[in-house]
Amino acid sequence: MDSKVSIIVPVYNVEKVITGTMDSVRSQTCDNWELLLVLDGCTDGTEHVIRQYCERTQDIRIRVILQPKNMGAARARNRGVAEASGRYIAYLDSDDLWRQDKLEKQLDFMKEKDAAFSFTGYEFADENGKGLGKIVRVPAVMEYKDALKNTTIFTTTVMFDTEKIDKKLLEMPDIKSEDTALWWKVLRNGYRAYGLDENLALYRRAGNTLSSNKLEAIRRIWNLYRKSEKLSLVKSACYFCYWAVRAVKRRI
Repeated sequence: MDSKVSIIVPVYNVEKVITGTMDSVRSQTCDNWELLLVLDGCTDGTEHVIRQYCERTQDIRIRVILQPKNMGAARARNRGVAEASGRYIAYLDSDDLWRQDKLEKQLDFMKEKDAAFSFTGYEFADENGKGLGKIVRVPAVMEYKDALKNTTIFTTTVMFDTEKIDKKLLEMPDIKSEDTALWWKVLRNGYRAYGLDENLALYRRAGNTLSSNKLEAIRRIWNLYRKSEKLSLVKSACYFCYWAVRAVKRRI
């Protein structure tokens, strides 16, 4: 499998932005990758846009995987991981963008650190994918207890080495904030996450996305502490306070 990267993208009703996301993958300075677009029961013109793109580019590294119906991002990502042929697994959300050297720099970083799990810095962007100048810095290393109070790890920047982590451990739970729940599960199993503190991705924030709904975000994180991690009320409250402070700092 060498250093091939399997890029997993859950896709649902993103006809206006998916072309930019695919372009950001095809423009990578590292070309040893496959792009797995898991279409999760789209009801708009997304599939047509993707099929036309594939026909136009004739890029055989792009694979389209159809889910039988809309099953959610967790199951879509799990389907992509199951069908991945690369040694490395990288996640990319369907409305986000990568800097051109993201894969190259992160692969070099993974090898330098002998890392099983890594993530990078990123920048907030507007609905058009234009950077807003707000860059999120990341710590050099995160372990389980660090991650409970610091949800800086952003899905679009994560990479795993499946020679060091079994794919079975990478199965995302079918709950809200499934990505954060996965990071915690991996770290709880004794792995470390290594942070590459460079701005290598753009996090597009639309006004109507789940992530922009602050009350919903609060509920999701609290439920992760209590239901997923089964922490006591006191521990949950302590970690939640740490999370809230850092979440606010990232956005101001």
